[in-house]
Amino acid sequence: MLNQFKDHIAVNYPELLKNHFLVACSGGVDSVVLTHLCALNKMDFSIVHCNFQLRGYESDMDAFFVEDLARKIGKRIHIKDFDTVDYISINKVSLQMAARELRYRWFEEIMEINKIKTLVTAHQADDNLETFIINLSRGTGIKGLTGIPAKTSTISRPMLIFSRAQIVQFAEINNITWREDRSNRETKYLRNKIRYNVIPKLKELHPGFLANFESTRANLEGSATLLKNYLTVLKQNLFQQQDDIIKISISSLLKLEPIKVYMYELFHEYGFKEWDDVVGILTAISGKEVRSGTHRLIKDREYLLLQPIYPSIVEKFVIDAISGTITEPLGMKIDDVKAMGETSNKILYVDKETLNLKLSIRKWEKGDYFYPFGMNGRKKVSKFYKDEKMDLISKEKQWLLCSGDAIVWVMGRRGDDRFKVTPKTKNILKFTITE
Repeated sequence: MLNQFKDHIAVNYPELLKNHFLVACSGGVDSVVLTHLCALNKMDFSIVHCNFQLRGYESDMDAFFVEDLARKIGKRIHIKDFDTVDYISINKVSLQMAARELRYRWFEEIMEINKIKTLVTAHQADDNLETFIINLSRGTGIKGLTGIPAKTSTISRPMLIFSRAQIVQFAEINNITWREDRSNRETKYLRNKIRYNVIPKLKELHPGFLANFESTRANLEGSATLLKNYLTVLKQNLFQQQDDIIKISISSLLKLEPIKVYMYELFHEYGFKEWDDVVGILTAISGKEVRSGTHRLIKDREYLLLQPIYPSIVEKFVIDAISGTITEPLGMKIDDVKAMGETSNKILYVDKETLNLKLSIRKWEKGDYFYPFGMNGRKKVSKFYKDEKMDLISKEKQWLLCSGDAIVWVMGRRGDDRFKVTPKTKNILKFTITE
């Protein structure tokens, strides 16, 4: 097993032979054997151990054991005690999630402080099978069936080529001791139920089940890579990035079959889960939207608009109607001028005497109306937006320049007739949007 490990590292993880790295060691057989293999291969590493203080004396003994192992093989060790119960209470997460968040956050801190690029963990082949079954039971796409990645930008898992049985056998042959966590036998956790109740039955059906699974998983991983490459090209053709918004042609999407599969592959990375709703938005009325925890997908006539969800904050910026420059919520110059000059959709001239000197810039509110320049009578701002064929996101981004309760300018689009410059105007104020 040692020779296989050496060859595996040389071929697939050569960077671990050149650079210092961290080994996560719990004291269990998998991580202890990993630690010994790295030491026997004369690799340069430090050990990290988390004491989650969930099993009292036994948790402390795990920490003492790993500390003694580090001393025996001459390696530096980092140990941290966590108040896991308190973290669960404050953050309202499961025990497994709490432990994961705490340890990986701490690992990242150590790596940043010590300028270490790689963390090595002891995930092995049986862990991969368990993860596959968990994802399969919960519902997943092809990516969820490829198991645990052997390598990411910061984590390496060289033990995935070995089964739990091989690891235990190596430990026993080489008189390597380890710590047993009795909670790993408790089948109230889904992973343990699969480990002790499901996988043994599968291995009974076929002695080579684990090896056959690994072959199938490798095939799925290859298929996932092909799919990823295809989706990259497809997104380049379909997704039009405009600032923080992605526009996607609905007619182009509707040509894809099977549409539900395509919609899943195109949008699942944005956190969407209600796939009937996501597919349904293609034929919904304009303005319909579907939300995930991080993004929203909006139907706008011929396009879907994909945008991150930002905190909803009602803002009103008060400004003085005097010459000067403002920077919030957008850049604008205010100048006293003697006569009207250049014109554009970013410039507005008003009769200064018609203004309340305390101006404000804000977003649309229900019931807003104004008197569009060049038209008779008033018009609801919402109707003006509709006539301008503004999509929902553009409406939400639109700023209004107001004098008291009256709208002076739908900024960049239309001024209000009540504030226009006339032959009787004595003082003219010029507003120029600069961004």
